[in-house]
Amino acid sequence: MSRVLVAMSGGVDSSVAAALCQREGHEVVGVTLKLWGGPQDQGCCAVSDVDDARRVCQQLGIDHFVFNYAAEFERDVVEPYVDAHRSGVTPNPCIACNRHVKFDVLADRTRRLGFERLVTGHHVRVVERDGSRRLRRGADDAKDQSYVLYMLSSADLADLWFPVGDYRKDELRMLAAELGLRTADKPDSQDVCFITAASGRSRFLAERMELHPADLVDTAGRPVGTAPAVELVTVGQRKGLDLGGAPGRRYAIDVDVADRRVIVGTAGELTAAGVALVDHRWAEAPYTGAVGAQTSAHGQALPARLDTDGQLHWETPQRRVAAGQAVVFYANDEVVGGATAARQPV
Repeated sequence: MSRVLVAMSGGVDSSVAAALCQREGHEVVGVTLKLWGGPQDQGCCAVSDVDDARRVCQQLGIDHFVFNYAAEFERDVVEPYVDAHRSGVTPNPCIACNRHVKFDVLADRTRRLGFERLVTGHHVRVVERDGSRRLRRGADDAKDQSYVLYMLSSADLADLWFPVGDYRKDELRMLAAELGLRTADKPDSQDVCFITAASGRSRFLAERMELHPADLVDTAGRPVGTAPAVELVTVGQRKGLDLGGAPGRRYAIDVDVADRRVIVGTAGELTAAGVALVDHRWAEAPYTGAVGAQTSAHGQALPARLDTDGQLHWETPQRRVAAGQAVVFYANDEVVGGATAARQPV
C-alpha cells in the first residue's frame, strides 16, 4: 500500500475519494487548497468548504492540512482571466486552475512531500495499454470532467488517481450516506469561485480594468446597435446586445476590442467549417485524422478531423467557438489531446 494525498474540496466526490483510498488500505492525508481570499458566495474552496473537508477527515480519522496557493491562483488564474477579457478572449478559469495549480504546483508538492500519488475526486478514468496511459471519460456521462483535464499527459497520469471515476453520482451519494459523511447531500459547485452571484462578472472585471462601450455592426458593416462593454461580449452571445428592436435573432460572431466593435449575425452566419487552434496538448504524440471534438464542459463530442497542422475541420459546419475556449479531442471515450481556439475560424 502507498501514501496518498487527497485533494479535498469539501464536496461529496473528494470525500468519497478519500474514503475509497482508505478502504483499500492506503495511508491517506487530506489537503484543501486556499486559493481565493476575496468575496465568495459560490463555487468551490469557500471557508465552509474547508470546514466540511476538515470534518470529513475527522470522520475518517485522517490528517487534514490546508495549503495556501492564493498567490499562485492570482498569478495563474485570476490575472490571465482579466487579461483575456481585456483582449476580447473568452477564458476558462477552471481549466487554468487545473493546469497551473492543482496538477502543477500541488502535484509537484505531493511528490516532494514523499506521497506516491495525488488523488482527486474528478469524474474521469485512466486506461493503460502497452505502458501508456490515457484519460478516459468518467462512468457517469452527466458528470464527466475529462474536458477540463485534457492537458494531462501519459506521464502526468502516472502519479494521479481518480477513484470516483468508475461510479455514478447517485452511487457516490449513497456510499457517502452509508459512511455517514457530512457531505453526502451537499450540492455540487457549478460556478467560478471568484465571481460572486451578488456582483457578477461585470462588476468583478470593472474593478480590475476599464470597460468600454461597443458598436454593433452586421456582417456588411452597417450599424445595428450597441453593447455596454466590448470586453464582456463573447462569440455566440445573444443576450445583452441592444439591437434597437431589429427583427430576428442576432448573435455576436466576432469581437474587436481594439476598434470597440462587435460583428453580429444570424444563426447561419455564426457557423464555421472548423476551428483554428493554438497551444496544443497531446496525451502522447500529435494526433491526426478523425476525432470527436468537444467545445464545452457539458457539450457533446461532434465528428471532426484534425489535419497535420493540428487544425480542426468539422464533418458538418458548427457554431463558432469563442477564442480562448478549449477544444478537446476524443477517440471513442479517450482523450487524445486538446487545444485552445484562436480568434479566426478555419
